Amino acid sequence: QVQLVESGGGLVQPGGSLRLSCAASGSMFSIYTMGWYRQAPGKQRELVARITSGGTKIYVDSVKGRFTISRDNAKNTVYLQMNSLKPEDTALYYCNTALVALWAWGQGTQVTVSS
Repeated sequence: QVQLVESGGGLVQPGGSLRLSCAASGSMFSIYTMGWYRQAPGKQRELVARITSGGTKIYVDSVKGRFTISRDNAKNTVYLQMNSLKPEDTALYYCNTALVALWAWGQGTQVTVSS
């Protein structure tokens, strides 16, 4: 059973930056497309960025140009660098496989963008 542990969230002012990390236990991490999802209060969870095993990166329009996803297969870790943060980015952020979440969800990491 793969366990996912997200970290790096926090409170930041609009225009600020955060770097999220997600560590996965278990083997064969490198063969999966990994994604960062977020869920704002009262909204459905959405996939905002994903990275394939070959390193291709895909973003939802609302974060394109501001967020960068990356991965380190040696560390079984996926990252999300978030710049130029906006209040609408406020959400609980999770990682999992993409497009289908195959593993149990972790606890997520809260990102709050507010002045």
